[in-house]
Amino acid sequence: MSARHLARTALAGAVLGRAALTAGAALIARPAGRPWRRTNYAGRPVSLLGGPVLALSATATAVLGAPPGARAAAAVVGTVSGLVGGYDDLAGARPEQARDKGLAGHLRALREGRVSAGAVKVAGIGTAAAVAALLTRSRDRGAGALVDGVLTTGLVAGCANLLNLLDLRPGRAAKVGALAALAGLPGPAGGLVAGPLGATLAVLPHDLRERIMLGDCGANALGALLGLRLTELPSRPARAAALAVVTGLTLASERVSFTRVIEATPGLRELDRLGRLSS
Repeated sequence: MSARHLARTALAGAVLGRAALTAGAALIARPAGRPWRRTNYAGRPVSLLGGPVLALSATATAVLGAPPGARAAAAVVGTVSGLVGGYDDLAGARPEQARDKGLAGHLRALREGRVSAGAVKVAGIGTAAAVAALLTRSRDRGAGALVDGVLTTGLVAGCANLLNLLDLRPGRAAKVGALAALAGLPGPAGGLVAGPLGATLAVLPHDLRERIMLGDCGANALGALLGLRLTELPSRPARAAALAVVTGLTLASERVSFTRVIEATPGLRELDRLGRLSS
């Protein structure tokens, strides 16, 4: 894809993101916006409508810029990840769901005979990732096609979850998402992340000023689209290596606090705090 086409697609993402932010700001001030109001880690009031804004603008422009063979997959993973993430944002805030966080929390709820909102989200994203694998299946037969399917499913679902794990401080997930999208611009499938890049940059200032949060809806949708971009890497070993990294970080998050690691690491700490309000 030409640089001009990439720029146009990124601009479309930014324009759509800004328009959706305006609509979201109008809604949050009304009674209908009450379920989307939250208090963040610093005790400041924020709007979770940043998530639907990003999910909508990123998904629409990912479909616009994606290669023909990946358009349907982009529509599926962005839409479904955003919807089930939004469900978790709302249903997961209920008091009875307070303990059902992380993989351990979802498994504990299942042992108790309950289905947590997070488990619904995991199932939805996993299903969407598997559908994407079918929609973008390779021309290989047998074991090769099976391996590609596993890699696609794992990358889409894994990246959706991993970006959400980073959404613990203002702007963190958006910064990582923007950097990942920027890295994914080169190559024939770069258009898939050009629109999401523009949309992310449009919402980032509002995220940093603690006016909005991406929540599960925004982070899951953006992460799924970034994972789909990784599935377009031509090298199977490169895709396998990417999945190994994503899986390793996800497992590490069950035992290690990403926030503590970032705060203890020079360079990462400064990048993470860049543009953020003082606590």
